[in-house]
Amino acid sequence: MKKRLHAYFNGRVQGVGFRFTTLELARELDVCGWVQNLDDGRVEVTAEGDEEDLKEFLDEITYRFTRYIRSVDTDWSDATGEFKDFGVKF
Repeated sequence: MKKRLHAYFNGRVQGVGFRFTTLELARELDVCGWVQNLDDGRVEVTAEGDEEDLKEFLDEITYRFTRYIRSVDTDWSDATGEFKDFGVKF
């Protein structure tokens, strides 16, 4: 079943390659959506795909950046199908 993940990563998550690593992971796991830095220092991710792929995506991001992430706020919902690929928003 296709799901949608919306997450905010808090901590020292900007300037450490977070967005581009997330982009690579999304492409590897066939996840669509986007990632962007926020003015308040957080990183926001919106992603859609198979639920298991999204869980692996979230776990892998958290594992790779564990020393930079202080907390993660997530929200799960049904996929809208609006994304065709994954990109970085600036």
